[in-house]
Amino acid sequence: MQDLGITDVSAAATSGCGCGGACGGHGGAHGHGHAHGAAHATAADGQSFAVAGMTCEHCVASVTEELSALDGVDAVAVDLKPGALSTVVVSASRPLGGDEVRAAVEEAGYTLA
Repeated sequence: MQDLGITDVSAAATSGCGCGGACGGHGGAHGHGHAHGAAHATAADGQSFAVAGMTCEHCVASVTEELSALDGVDAVAVDLKPGALSTVVVSASRPLGGDEVRAAVEEAGYTLA
């Protein structure tokens, strides 16, 4: 795991879904409809990051969407741990910078731990 020295200051990490509860629990009322299997992520697959505040499949879809938009990203795998730090592994054709990963995760509404 890459330690970027970022601490979680969002209410999302302690009060449920990072989307502010608008996802309606595990059903996802945002209507994204993405099929993101929450495959168990392993560090051997790419760069590994710990993300705080993810509680449901909507969270997984949001983080996956933002990270997938980064230049060179081939795949994103999430090992969702509701109420704990989730592991996100990003496979890319180039090394990703901590600032760009942090910005993508924050855009999705979560924080790197």
